[in-house]
Amino acid sequence: MTISIINRGTLGIIAAILAVPALAQDDASSFLEEIVVTASKRQTTLQDTPIAVSVVSAADLKESQVQDIKDLQFLVPSLRVTQLQSSGNTNFLIRGFGNGANNAGIEPSVGVFIDGVYRSRTASALSDLPNLERIEVLRGPQSTLFGKNASAGVISIVTAKPGLDEMTGSASLTVGEFSQISVKADINGPLSDTVGFSLSGSYSERDGYYDNLAGGDALNELNRYGVRGQLLFVPSDSLEIRVIADLDDFDEACCGVANLRNGPTGAIVQAIGGNLVPEAPFAYQGFYDFTPTNEFETSGVSVQFDYDINDAVALTSITAFRNLDRFDNADVDFTSARLFDPNAANRTEAEIDTITQEFRLAGSTDNFGWMVGAYFFDEDVEQETGVLWGAAARPYVDFLATVLGGGTPGVDPSPLGPIEALYGLPPGTFQTPGDGLVDISTMDDQAISIFGQVDIDLGDRATLTLGANYTEDEKDVTYDATSTDVFSGIDLNNDLTVFGVPLPTVLFGQAFTDATGLAPTPANIGFIESIMPGTSAAINAGVAGSIAGLQTIQFLPQNVDFPNAVESGKTKDDDTTWTVRLAFELNDAVSTYVSAGTGFKASSWNLSRDSRPFPQDQAAIEAAGLSVPNLAFTTRFATPEESTVYEVGLKALWDTVSLNVAVFDQEIEGFQSNIFTGTGFSLQNAGKQSTTGLELDVRWQPSDRFEGTFAATFMDPTFDSFPVAESVDDDPNSPTFLQGISADLSGTQPPGIHELSLTAAGRFSFDVGNAAGYIRAEYIYEDDIRVIENTPESIASREVSTINASAGLAWDNGLEVMLWGRNINNDEYLLSAFPSVAQAGSFSGYPNQPRTYGLTVRKYFD
Repeated sequence: MTISIINRGTLGIIAAILAVPALAQDDASSFLEEIVVTASKRQTTLQDTPIAVSVVSAADLKESQVQDIKDLQFLVPSLRVTQLQSSGNTNFLIRGFGNGANNAGIEPSVGVFIDGVYRSRTASALSDLPNLERIEVLRGPQSTLFGKNASAGVISIVTAKPGLDEMTGSASLTVGEFSQISVKADINGPLSDTVGFSLSGSYSERDGYYDNLAGGDALNELNRYGVRGQLLFVPSDSLEIRVIADLDDFDEACCGVANLRNGPTGAIVQAIGGNLVPEAPFAYQGFYDFTPTNEFETSGVSVQFDYDINDAVALTSITAFRNLDRFDNADVDFTSARLFDPNAANRTEAEIDTITQEFRLAGSTDNFGWMVGAYFFDEDVEQETGVLWGAAARPYVDFLATVLGGGTPGVDPSPLGPIEALYGLPPGTFQTPGDGLVDISTMDDQAISIFGQVDIDLGDRATLTLGANYTEDEKDVTYDATSTDVFSGIDLNNDLTVFGVPLPTVLFGQAFTDATGLAPTPANIGFIESIMPGTSAAINAGVAGSIAGLQTIQFLPQNVDFPNAVESGKTKDDDTTWTVRLAFELNDAVSTYVSAGTGFKASSWNLSRDSRPFPQDQAAIEAAGLSVPNLAFTTRFATPEESTVYEVGLKALWDTVSLNVAVFDQEIEGFQSNIFTGTGFSLQNAGKQSTTGLELDVRWQPSDRFEGTFAATFMDPTFDSFPVAESVDDDPNSPTFLQGISADLSGTQPPGIHELSLTAAGRFSFDVGNAAGYIRAEYIYEDDIRVIENTPESIASREVSTINASAGLAWDNGLEVMLWGRNINNDEYLLSAFPSVAQAGSFSGYPNQPRTYGLTVRKYFD
């Protein structure tokens, strides 16, 4: 798809819109209701808001059986959610832009706000929220009003305020497949004429649908609860105070991983007594030697003041305190071989405390509206991660070392034993169970934003919007690693001194003795060279090849702690972002806008064992005596992202039809990419990622019995510039293959981003006796795309063609019954995929949830 095609298509749509006054005949019945949004931090209607925004109503969320905001992607084509290592590790993308991943040091590029409060990590945004009013998805950079947390877009969740009129409430029970039971209840009403309250709670459990054939618990279960309370104070017509407190707790076994390609290491896993289900991505079964643990608790309190200073000026203040505690431990080899210690196979403990404060002052006159504000963000992150070897690690690495050395496992002796002897180490030192790497990191993040926006009425239906935001972000990071993995700490290239004369390597000495029968003394080496010139060079070349192979299985190399004499552990970034937008009403039903804007996201730090000094610091690190054996020089952090978008939009609302169209050209300079390479994550900046696209959103209600919606996104995403580290071997069958990460991804399509995504839904209502009924169906389609960087689609691809449906009855006494089914056609696709951990040549992926169905009974009280 090219921009010329988009432009031709857009012109055709605009021409059709301008030619359909027949749709808005004076005698036509009006069925569509206006939708209220706060995308511009003011309350306006969707059609009067010149921003690309999708709105999902509470009714749609309920009837679609959306469990949490991860399921929101099935209702918004521009939104994509990828599943990562645990229940709390998900990644939101809007228009193909977004990141976050398995790292507490990386803030998402898509900001999630619940009742105006920023949730800094996706794990703290997965609440099962009751009494929703709507969810707004703002597409494209939103940094002018939302600061550093919105360089790719915003998801804004709005819940209902407590009422002051009468006491109401509801209770519901859902039962479904895999023994699902969900219970929800809420109560809402006045405590006095000026004070209202609401209290809600939810509990959900469901057995896992991914079987562990090794005999453990099934994975992909649900086990979560939440409580939420609100107080609303309205002491006068000019003052409103809203206090919200919430707590959500998850304790689940997640997530089932399928083997997509069984590389050379699969046979090794089976040879040492382990097992796996090879190349069956949708068997929904595997072998795990222990049950993964996903525990996290998120809680917080917020206070919002809204004060009308006079008829023209209003003050808003939102203060919030939030906490996220999480503990994850995953069987990251995804086999029944105990390669890793079940107490710390890939353990992560993290605590994140966040304080935010926002002030906004807004006012207006007859032809001028304005807003100024300030936002303060303070966050403390403490994280401990660990990877420890299990009982099967030594035989697994022994097999690998033998293969890499050119030997035959079971026939030739293991090379690890002789290497231990050469270095004077006791037998069994390498890959001792319980040895590994543990690192502790902290991050103190403080940011402040000052922003302002004006809307100037130019008369004759035109409005000019100008906005700017200055953000300053400062991070202070520490990292402390403890390595007990002896093999990864051996420098196989280290010189050995014999009689005061350095020789090439320890392994050279052993190879020299094996070849000549002589000790590797200078005299003996000189003698052999005198009678057989070139012998030493030939031996050394062979040793170098063996060393290169062995180095690929030094999985947990040592690291350098910081701050240190070279690395301060600090970043300080600032940027001014802006918005310019011209909106024009063509007539009472149709308006259009053209806009340009920028976004900003501050530096992200790699708080994991993969955090390594920058190559430009190598000389200084070595000069300061800080270097350790096998130290890799990659990145500590990724520098800021800067996004730019140019957009043309059209919005129309007639009696029975609404239409929103946006054509955009969007790019991010310095996109923060966090690529998994099979043993760790490579956090680095892509030079530039861009996409040109078209978004279409149609709502049609020809009668009070039927409503249909259609939304589609067409995109052309590209890595314009993205050089990355070159792989050791480009043969995917090689044990040293680094899973297809080539030397340059420039010009390629980013993985997991569809060129075409669409959703269509229809709802038909009817009466059955004294009950009101409905039938609703949804269709979701996303075209076929590659899932992993620079690998063939035959290894990991994704195409979605899913049908959801529900049907319900509601009676005047407040009783409702709903029968629902999700993925009723049992569509199969991958949520995401990655190179298998420490299993070069193999690939793994997260399969989607299979067909589920259930029954919900709800009772409203008033």
